[in-house]
Amino acid sequence: MKKIIIAIDGYSSGGKSTFAKAVAAKLGYIFIDTGAMYRAVTLYAMRQGIADDPAAITAALPGIRIDFRFNPQTGRSDVYLNGENVETEIRRIDVSNRVSSVSSIPEVRAKLVAMQQEMGRAKGVVMDGRDIGTVVFPDAELKIFMTADSRVRAERRYKELTAKGETVSMEEIERNIRERDRQDETRGVSPLRRAADAVLLDNSRMTVEQQMEWIDEQLERFE
Repeated sequence: MKKIIIAIDGYSSGGKSTFAKAVAAKLGYIFIDTGAMYRAVTLYAMRQGIADDPAAITAALPGIRIDFRFNPQTGRSDVYLNGENVETEIRRIDVSNRVSSVSSIPEVRAKLVAMQQEMGRAKGVVMDGRDIGTVVFPDAELKIFMTADSRVRAERRYKELTAKGETVSMEEIERNIRERDRQDETRGVSPLRRAADAVLLDNSRMTVEQQMEWIDEQLERFE
């Protein structure tokens, strides 16, 4: 199969990253978690006390460096912010509560979109996010739009966070998910929407195995 770009867009906590990682591993492709990049910028802004100041965040962008490094212990790539592994910190609920507002800043999106396009220039990548098929790679060979019931997404996120030892409530998580959906769909720059040529994947009631069977069917046309 020739190398292609696989663009996966969809709602928060819909299982995009888990699915994208599995697809990348199956094909021997590079996985790029764009959501983690926006989370890293959000974490930086929070640490600097400027998370509510778009002008200050924009001014700080030249000093923000984000890269992915393979972690042999997990078999996955971790996110590094200015040389520091922040993979765990960026997944906290307080970062989740702020990432949509930070990622809606036009200058932030412009900087990260340019980084993402450079990362995928050679193809052979699986990239997930909110605007991959519509903005970052509108010519991607395979576009997938993932969705799932908001309650199902909240349950998945709750299990993930409590497994890491965080004290959170289902109500808080579901509220966060609904608010992020609203912000992602209504922001002025690169709103979340399904590309006209994207294939819909509703995984509300699907196992990981069933999702992998589904992607096999989608990939048949590229063989």
